[in-house]
Amino acid sequence: MYDSVWQYEQAIEGEYYDWHPPIMARTWALLNHFRPDTAPFFLIQMLLWWGGLGLLSAALGRRQRHGAAALVLLVGIAPLWLGWVTVVLKDAQMACCLVAAAGLMAHWRLDGRALPRWAAGLILLLVGYATLVRGNAAFATVPFALALFDWPPSRRRAVRWGATAALIAAVLVLEPVLNRHVLGAERNGVENVLPLYDMAGIAHNAHLASIPGVAPAMWADSERKGCYTAFFWNPYGEESECGFVGRAIGYDHVTNRQMIAAWLPLVLSHPLPYAEHRLAHFNSNLRFWVDAHLPDADPPLESEPNQYNLGAPANAAGGALIDAAHAMALSPLGWPVAWLALAVGLIWTGKISSDPQARIGRALALSALCMSTSYAVISIASDLRYHLWSMVAAALALILLADARALDRRRTFVAGAALLLVIALATAGRMGLASPVHVPLPHKAG
Repeated sequence: MYDSVWQYEQAIEGEYYDWHPPIMARTWALLNHFRPDTAPFFLIQMLLWWGGLGLLSAALGRRQRHGAAALVLLVGIAPLWLGWVTVVLKDAQMACCLVAAAGLMAHWRLDGRALPRWAAGLILLLVGYATLVRGNAAFATVPFALALFDWPPSRRRAVRWGATAALIAAVLVLEPVLNRHVLGAERNGVENVLPLYDMAGIAHNAHLASIPGVAPAMWADSERKGCYTAFFWNPYGEESECGFVGRAIGYDHVTNRQMIAAWLPLVLSHPLPYAEHRLAHFNSNLRFWVDAHLPDADPPLESEPNQYNLGAPANAAGGALIDAAHAMALSPLGWPVAWLALAVGLIWTGKISSDPQARIGRALALSALCMSTSYAVISIASDLRYHLWSMVAAALALILLADARALDRRRTFVAGAALLLVIALATAGRMGLASPVHVPLPHKAG
């Protein structure tokens, strides 16, 4: 895809930027010594994906949990998820690393064996790479790792949640420093896109005359052209659409402090328009109350045209996979909101258990829950692939927890009813009750 082509270009030119986490481009530069194209990364992703699912399925099989073992492999061939993990892309790499980490943990723990130090180190390496390969991955990887290794060793939920929040915050603060000063990535202004999008949303909802740095006449022009959308921030960064707003603010040149100094007063003085903006985007991001034609759900059928001949052309097998992925994306199985509702239900209904299968299941559910809910505050777009790991993790969690009988029966009925209600409401929206969330600009914005 376009994002990956740009990262490959950085890898071959040796110039790195922080718009996309540079760990992928740096790793690609190393792999290029073996073969300079997408093949090494594709092979690694497939080994991690099927290796992790295979280890988990085999461990369940050794416990005589053959139904659960088969369902784990079914997750692996689910066309929407398989379609995305075959794309050389940071979202796929994050999901593949975490699936492999779960499989490695299950290989020993489900047999009641102690985890060897080298295996623990490999799991931490996989989780560490997953953390660095997506800007917001810490919301998934930190709770996942803490739950997998049962740290901190306390039964008090306040202690566990506090430790999780503190470590996520620490990772978010340190990651930009690591990207720039260790991985050598040049600043590209990516951290200022979220404040820009929030300010635009506040001004749009509060009917403000403008936002800091943008002349009132220019802002009025952007509003007349319909630049703001709850779907994503992109029009403000596209030269052919509303890039004049982004240029006026200079989000890719001003410092983070300057951007926060402009953003924070707007949030504090207009909390309700800010909440309206974030909720509207969260709804779009989760694909809840939306129309049936929301874009950016299906995996790509063929590679993005590029000068490096990366990727592969479309073929019959790929076409069949993408057609099946499209059908899955249209169903509740492809709606992030349904998987988030499931993750919430699994956490609420889950019993405290020393069974390693149940513990891994809870770690997966917690990771899915934290990752998807983080988009309520930290998100600028609504691509379905952002929820790839959350959906896969919730599915695996359901299999493990249900098979281990680690769910409270009474609460399960309530959680199941809530999930069906969410699906019913989302279906109603797609049947014509929800207004279109994504409305393409009708013409170029000069």
